[in-house]
Amino acid sequence: MLTLLSIMALGCGAARKTVSAKDSPVQVYMDLNQTRDDRLRVEVDPGAFGSGPVRFYIPKTVPGTYSTDNYGRYVEAFSAQDSRGDALEVHRLGPNTWEIPDGKVLDRIVYEVNDTFDAEGGGEDAPFSPAGTNILEGRHYMLNLHGFVGYFEGMTEQPYTFFLKAPNGIYPSSSLPVGPVEDGWRTYKVGRYFDLIDNPIQFTPTAPAVFRVGGINVVLSVYSPGGKYSAADFKPSMEKMMRAQKAFLGDIDGTTEYNILLYLSTMQGDAMGFGALEHHTSTVVVLPEVLPLPQLEEAMTDVVSHEFFHIVTPLNVHSEEIQYFDYNAPKMSRHLWMYEGTTEYFANLFQVREGLIGPDEFYARLMGKIRNAAAYNDSLSFTEMSRKVLEEPYASQYPNVYEKGTLINLALDILLREQSGGQYGVLELMKDLSRKYDLDTPFKDSELLAEIAAMTYPEVATFFETHVIGGTPIDYAAVFRKVGLLSGERQVPSGYFLKDLASQEPFIDVDPDDTDRIFIRRGIPLNSFLTGLGARGGDVLKSINGTEVNLNGIRMIIGQSLGWTPDTDIRMEVDRDGERLLLEGKAGSPTVTDNRLAPDPDAPPEAVALRNAWLNGQ
Repeated sequence: MLTLLSIMALGCGAARKTVSAKDSPVQVYMDLNQTRDDRLRVEVDPGAFGSGPVRFYIPKTVPGTYSTDNYGRYVEAFSAQDSRGDALEVHRLGPNTWEIPDGKVLDRIVYEVNDTFDAEGGGEDAPFSPAGTNILEGRHYMLNLHGFVGYFEGMTEQPYTFFLKAPNGIYPSSSLPVGPVEDGWRTYKVGRYFDLIDNPIQFTPTAPAVFRVGGINVVLSVYSPGGKYSAADFKPSMEKMMRAQKAFLGDIDGTTEYNILLYLSTMQGDAMGFGALEHHTSTVVVLPEVLPLPQLEEAMTDVVSHEFFHIVTPLNVHSEEIQYFDYNAPKMSRHLWMYEGTTEYFANLFQVREGLIGPDEFYARLMGKIRNAAAYNDSLSFTEMSRKVLEEPYASQYPNVYEKGTLINLALDILLREQSGGQYGVLELMKDLSRKYDLDTPFKDSELLAEIAAMTYPEVATFFETHVIGGTPIDYAAVFRKVGLLSGERQVPSGYFLKDLASQEPFIDVDPDDTDRIFIRRGIPLNSFLTGLGARGGDVLKSINGTEVNLNGIRMIIGQSLGWTPDTDIRMEVDRDGERLLLEGKAGSPTVTDNRLAPDPDAPPEAVALRNAWLNGQ
């Protein structure tokens, strides 16, 4: 018996054999009603090929992740068929590549895709959750389409027509423009492969919340497995935050629609990588459902604001390497200091500038960035690290783009303000770059820093040559003196394993050579929870309250710690210099020594004026 999907595919295949693949859209069909064992069937109809072999790819890496994820490993039952439905010979050339030797008779390919959230829940090394996929039959679908839809060699710039059918009673949210809907089939037409995978779709059993910010229509979609939260719970804080972002950006307009797709994980056989992944007009966020609403709102403010600021860079201001991204042999750009560093800097600066946080909290976050950056190689060329970020020893340095990358922008911002008499900073620089470069106009990777220096001041060229291309560490104390700030110590509340949700500064770390080896960081102030138990920097965690500590286990423990009270009993086993020790005590209410910034009462007037210009943007 032929399903409607098969009839449509065969009909299109038979009719289009006079149309070259180079002249017709690639057609993709997915019916969410046909889910089987958490797998989705995908059919791809490319048009007619000439003689010779044809290669089909699922991405190895996608923009914004800076990691090798091999999405092809989730593909099963791959087959190629001619127009009569007969199977063709197929060779799998690698984890993400299939070759059909006799391409001229190829009508379509068919395969099934497993979701990645289940793999994470099983303890496997899976893609970062916001870049992953989820299939809960009839209830929830997280369609990061790079995990489902591939491309043919040499055809990433071809138009795509995507046909999608879903069960009744669930609500789709996506920035992907939908066309006609016939017999339940939604039709989406895009200009190239990137335009398809840049628009994730989330289906939820509850309707999204919608609000407008200036000329932007914002859609907030939330999936809460336990029914604990709804989109309405997050709407007030998200609306307040995005209004502040728009006020900060001013005349930078990157989109007229923006979708926030939030998945709240149970952390029980579920997604475990918390954070977000940006797209041009949407972001996917994964956070633990166990968090109380105020903490979720704080986390959402930080991560969503970061992702929204990506509409400036790299989504608009970007290099040719990103514009013409190779999903299976990517050539990386030199400019993570801007793509992630500028974005993370803005995500903090706008909050103090628009009154969401006070100056003291902003200063505390900057000091947290300095402490976090100290865990990485401070003498490494940032441009070299960025260009080689997919390989070691550079890959393990990648998290520093959110730490030192922010600090590079801090130092650059204050330098620009200093040279311009307070009138020009990094935001103004990005506005100028946005006027020259856009979605379809990339810059040349090797020329950007010289171009910025030519647009601004000779001192900026020296800064880039010394601290971004070169590996000379930045003297942060000297940077802060320019704006009349000095550092001092105080005791502040902390989490049990993270200093706080805002800075995400951890007291523990993962051995990059053995990801199941979790240890307490050396060389940083530990909180009273760890010191009260007698733990020390360098201790390797073996178990906590009977749960074995490995990468999957520590994620669960951190989630459980959100529900600890001061009277919770703690039994922690550690390995210290080869000796197994049992540390016992109460969880308590942890605090930590914080090296904070504060205004210098003796700062000269010009430093105070520069600080005001930096914080207030005027």
